[in-house]
Amino acid sequence: MIPTIAWVENEAAPAGAVRLLDQTRLPHAEVYLTLGDLDALCAAIARLSVRGAPALGIAGAYGLALAARRAARDDLRPAGLLAALEPARTQLCAVRPTAVNLAWGVARVWRRVESGAAAGQTAQALAGEALAEARTIHEEDLAMSRAMGRHGAALLVPGARVITHCNTGGLATGGLGTALAVVFAAAAAGKAPHVWVDETRPLLQGARLTTWELAREGIAATLLVDGAAAWAMARGRVDIALVGADRIAANGDAANKIGTYALAVAAARHRIPFYIVAPSSTFDLSLPAGAAIPVEERDAAEVAACHEAPVAPAGQAVWNPAFDVTPAELIAGWVTEHGVLKPPFRALGAQTRRIHQVDTPPADC
Repeated sequence: MIPTIAWVENEAAPAGAVRLLDQTRLPHAEVYLTLGDLDALCAAIARLSVRGAPALGIAGAYGLALAARRAARDDLRPAGLLAALEPARTQLCAVRPTAVNLAWGVARVWRRVESGAAAGQTAQALAGEALAEARTIHEEDLAMSRAMGRHGAALLVPGARVITHCNTGGLATGGLGTALAVVFAAAAAGKAPHVWVDETRPLLQGARLTTWELAREGIAATLLVDGAAAWAMARGRVDIALVGADRIAANGDAANKIGTYALAVAAARHRIPFYIVAPSSTFDLSLPAGAAIPVEERDAAEVAACHEAPVAPAGQAVWNPAFDVTPAELIAGWVTEHGVLKPPFRALGAQTRRIHQVDTPPADC
């Protein structure tokens, strides 16, 4: 397990703080950030010090708990504490709009505080409720990762050659993973998988983070540029594709890191099963299809430079969508903590409702 994110209270942070493994410094340095205020946490989320849909859900939950702890110091009445948390809720939800888990984690903590306020709890008690809910979300994430790993490992034959995209391990979650949890579980079962790791331009989460995690676990891996994935499939070197997701619509369309759609198209062309591995909290049943998923666009400098060194002429126009959407028709199944959901795609909404009703994020998120 990787200590991706945690709540800490110590001499340095007596009022509590969120501790993050700064993923922008990996694989060269393991640096932890201790963030004691909401602005610092939101800045860390924006610059991808913490990333991955499940990890963002946990970060959002701890962030609202952090804001509640700060607001409670003013000895507010319950209604006053809720009013003080409204800007924090809006701020957190707006940082990364595509990953539904962020708004989901914030909404869960908000509802628990709202319920406590209706019952007449003190501001200090409400802050305690917020932290308790955030910790519950973190614990649930670890349990979901174990279950996804177990269910997904059954899809892998001994010696399976897996291709993946971006980072889907402990760094993207509360410490264990989604798609990489499947690989870890298969390795633990003696199946000896080999992983083809897409580098994942422009921020190289595959090259920097996934290879680091696989080496840490002693699992064989080969790094390749994103453009080589289709050729690896054509050469018969890939058996299965496993990726994560940041939001899944009710029809099964899945938003994930840019380049996932291209990988799915190549997998379909070469008859390689393409699976999404994501917890039920990533399903957003309020959206009928992927066209309704908001897609974050990031700074041009991420594409026009590499490690801050320019790779394109100054002033070059850049389009930098952070995500793309893979249509359900290209997906062989969705591995969740409840099992593997399979087509027909028209049944997916009913299946997901049976296992988990995803909360619609607040209107101001």
